Amino acid sequence: MREMNGVKVAVIGQAFPYTPIANPRYMVPDWSFGIKDENMQKIVDKARAEGAKVVVVISHNGMDVDIKMASRVTGIDAIMGGHTHDGMPAPIKVKNASGVTLVTNAGSNSKFLGVLDFDVRGGKVQDFRYRLLPVFANLLDADAEMAAYIEKVRAPYKDKLEEKLAVSEGLLYRRGNFNGSWDQLIVDALMEVRGADMALSPGFRWGTTILPGQAITRDHLMDQVAITYPTSTLTDMTGSTIKTVLEDIADNLFNPDPYYQQGGDMVRVGGLEYTCDPTAAAGNRISGMRLNGKAVEADKKYKVAGWAPVAEGAQGPAIWDVMEDYFKAHPVITPRKLNTPKLVNMAGNPGIAA
Repeated sequence: MREMNGVKVAVIGQAFPYTPIANPRYMVPDWSFGIKDENMQKIVDKARAEGAKVVVVISHNGMDVDIKMASRVTGIDAIMGGHTHDGMPAPIKVKNASGVTLVTNAGSNSKFLGVLDFDVRGGKVQDFRYRLLPVFANLLDADAEMAAYIEKVRAPYKDKLEEKLAVSEGLLYRRGNFNGSWDQLIVDALMEVRGADMALSPGFRWGTTILPGQAITRDHLMDQVAITYPTSTLTDMTGSTIKTVLEDIADNLFNPDPYYQQGGDMVRVGGLEYTCDPTAAAGNRISGMRLNGKAVEADKKYKVAGWAPVAEGAQGPAIWDVMEDYFKAHPVITPRKLNTPKLVNMAGNPGIAA
């Protein structure tokens, strides 16, 4: 609770509700997570009872979940969210039993700053103005105190972080729902270094873009893969198990009920070709799986490389060690050809880029 320009404002935090599912449960054994609409309503009501004239939720739910929650919980003026990583140029106005809640997202990696101004008169929000401001880091002076602190923290690792591992001839990025060139590089490295038939990489969509001709430093690499469970794995899976894994992940993304969506993006796949129908029912979204031009057999076993396992006790080299081995063998990284699935029944979908 804080006062801003004479107006009492309540700011409520909402953590990612699927933390113990999308991430290792053993790392948060004593914590409870969830959407918890009823608890959110109690907190909002309590804030209003304590005199809050404006209530804002800072959320990691993801856009679809925020929109549904805004329709069910009353008394929230705005939900400023993350997790979806999309920069929304205008808020979505969601109606509920007591009024309207604004829902926004402002991208990721400090690409944008979402600025929301409220006109509060008579103890109520009368109007608002929202701006999605692009952040041009090279045009903004760094905060001197923070810059000095960062330099101090990085000092023991500076030389190692700035070491050049390779040079990229093409653009390396993370963006698409099904793949990106950084992701493609990771699955290519996993297959070659681990000797796998195919590779799976988490549907992450964060990290810094590398421009053509730019050197890839260890700093850039860690920007893509530095997580607290970085183990790479090599597993024998049957064709039917691979399909089950892909179907499960697809349902986390495309379930028609936002509360059954865990967000993120589709697992990135190396080597394996398949068709995906996001509109189909659970268990029927994945078809046409092929490896090296041949149909994947349900009972045949394949070597599948991956990383970031949520299960405890996984064994294998860290993903950054796998990548460094690949860079040693390939000091010049050629442009990546993206391995993306064939999408069907998506005609007219506004989210499809031509």
